[in-house]
Amino acid sequence: MTLAIVKTRAQSGIYSPPVSVEVHLSNGLPSLSMVGLPETAVKESKDRVRSALLNAHFEFPPRRITISLAPADLPKSGGRFDLPIALGILAASGQLPVESLREYEFVGELALSGELRPIDGILATALACGEQERKLIVPTANADEGALARSAHIFGASHLLEVCAHLRGAELLERQHYSPQVNKTTEADIRDIIGQHQAKRALEIAAAGAHNLLFTGPPGTGKTMLASRLPGLLPALEESAALQVGIIYSVAGHGLRPNFFERPFRAPHHTASAVALVGGGSNPRPGEISLAHQGVLFLDELPEFPRNVLDVLREPLESGKIMISRAQTSAEYPARFMLVAAMNPCPCGYLGSIRCRCTPDRINRYKDKISGPLLDRIDLQVAVPQVPHDQLTNPQETGESSATIAARVACARNIQMQRQGCENSNLSTRQLQEVCSLTASQTSLMNAAIERLGLSARAYHRVLKVARTIADLEGTTALEDHHLTEALGYRLP
Repeated sequence: MTLAIVKTRAQSGIYSPPVSVEVHLSNGLPSLSMVGLPETAVKESKDRVRSALLNAHFEFPPRRITISLAPADLPKSGGRFDLPIALGILAASGQLPVESLREYEFVGELALSGELRPIDGILATALACGEQERKLIVPTANADEGALARSAHIFGASHLLEVCAHLRGAELLERQHYSPQVNKTTEADIRDIIGQHQAKRALEIAAAGAHNLLFTGPPGTGKTMLASRLPGLLPALEESAALQVGIIYSVAGHGLRPNFFERPFRAPHHTASAVALVGGGSNPRPGEISLAHQGVLFLDELPEFPRNVLDVLREPLESGKIMISRAQTSAEYPARFMLVAAMNPCPCGYLGSIRCRCTPDRINRYKDKISGPLLDRIDLQVAVPQVPHDQLTNPQETGESSATIAARVACARNIQMQRQGCENSNLSTRQLQEVCSLTASQTSLMNAAIERLGLSARAYHRVLKVARTIADLEGTTALEDHHLTEALGYRLP
């Protein structure tokens, strides 16, 4: 047999399309040619495969070897094709039975010694194999991550010889099983924060409806502490959502998340570039907004980010996804995250105090770094003032714990999922009209608020969504006047 076909999968965004590695041996001068849009790392696999076969005591056929990676118009990158190429050469040269390859797919990078090294994006590959009811052999270091796809049969191997022994039936590999722990890591409790009752209330509302949130106040008032407590208020991810988040982390090269069912919390530094935030590169990879999918993206010192970096957040905040396009390829990543930001009222942070020396021009330039369209997309805008000295030196009231608030948040989210199938922040215009019907007096109230605060249509709808969340926290079916007035109070003038 001079022709062998081995099944594998490429990586394209969060998807893993099928690829057939076709290996043909023919007469002629010894050579190896590869076709099918292989990138540099794939082209270099011929040297890794040659050394791996020789060091594993196989024969590297001294013939003309042609390798085709089909489909030909799909770009191939990375070292994931090393193992299927090696197996294809062995099968085409008669050193391995071709029939044994038919029910399996293979991915893995080969070391020169024949050992298997881990690759990125294994979870997407495993899920795709599970949908096609095919078995998958992966490097041992990727086996636990691949086993998260319960519908797939995952086998882990540490060396090329183990894979060959399994295919010959001499020494079978065991199917990998892995169940991530549901335990939640200990989070700092919200009761540790002294005072700031309005900010804590806004944090609870944001968690209950997945709303975007902005804290504004002087340095040292607890803005960062408040934001860090938000993950402790959010419910754990369901399995389907956790798998989607796990795929993003796997594709980004972060491997298996240690706390698989916890919502991600990302806090990039203000020196981050636009590409770091939304993703990119010659081979598009996910950025911070995708790594924060189904979780929280925290931007501290918001005006310190370059304006062009902040403005790239506009579209993902609306659509919940980001499309990264390059000359030869493009990739779409999910980016449904909660934006939580913190900023000072002026460059020095002490606006209105005798310590402030900022001129009006400096203050305007500072605030102008945040564009109106971005600010319009933030549902809750809360002032975080200085804590009175007597509360700071002699704290009396501890407040509710994160667990107590998290229970209310979970109840409110359950109400939303049963009513409309999504969080209130993701309500469409039609759904919003159905669940936020206003009385005549409430309509007059909102008309006056739009006139006085200069609300745009988007801001008006976001006020209604916040009011709906406040009502859900109370378990109320219809919107009441105090729900609307509280929601309006979270829009800074």
